[in-house]
Amino acid sequence: MSIRLEKLVIGYRTHHGAVNVTCPLSAQMQEGRLICLVGRNGVGKSTLLRSIAGLQPVLEGDVVIDGRSINGYDKRELAQKISIVTTRDIPSASMTSREVVALGRSPYTGFWGRLTQEDADIVENSIDAVGVRDLSSRRVHTLSDGERQKVMIAKAMAQETPNILLDEPTAFLDYPSKVNTLTLLSRLAHEMSRTILVSTHDVEHALRLSDEVWLLQKDGLYKVLRRDALVLHHAADGLGEEVGDGNLLDLGTALGVGDGVGEDNLLKRTILYAL
Repeated sequence: MSIRLEKLVIGYRTHHGAVNVTCPLSAQMQEGRLICLVGRNGVGKSTLLRSIAGLQPVLEGDVVIDGRSINGYDKRELAQKISIVTTRDIPSASMTSREVVALGRSPYTGFWGRLTQEDADIVENSIDAVGVRDLSSRRVHTLSDGERQKVMIAKAMAQETPNILLDEPTAFLDYPSKVNTLTLLSRLAHEMSRTILVSTHDVEHALRLSDEVWLLQKDGLYKVLRRDALVLHHAADGLGEEVGDGNLLDLGTALGVGDGVGEDNLLKRTILYAL
């Protein structure tokens, strides 16, 4: 299973017409991989995730899921293909963590939202898979930011979609929690064959812990490669044309922090390829 972006133009419509956030984007996400999406503030990372999830209409192009246009899915079908965790997903403070995870079964339950035994088993399995068994009976308002984020990931797992999108899940977390969250997502992608796309500002963690790093800029999507893996990736992936003067455009420069990091920093040991 995969998601393919075909000349996708994202943005929004106003009374004065469409406002494009990016130029046409083309890329493909493969099963069983953790992909981190980075970019400057306001470049459109959240808009891209919402557009892929069908929460925001695209202006041009298409999102193709398992060979079928996103426009060919109804809401229930799409909710069984893609789950999304955003920074706005704030569950009711009075709910327990288990009740929040159970909300992930909504696309499969009837009008009354009653869980079958199979649904209940999936909820419990998701709690165990993410490692929040000790949090399952606690009220959401008693959880730390990192604990709440893990519960929301368990909810996405309970939705049993092959594709999971997360909008800045490491925002506001302390250093150990950032690493633990990305490590958890990497494990879930590999062990449970999920395609996971995460937007983040934690660039160095993304470079160390993800399978792929994509840079979103106004002029397109770029794959970020560490220079020490450049030859291997180029041969294996058949990447497109390099960008930058003499192939020297690195991620630090692209993010506008090139002058603030040393040459031994990971941001300086990268190179960008157009997707």
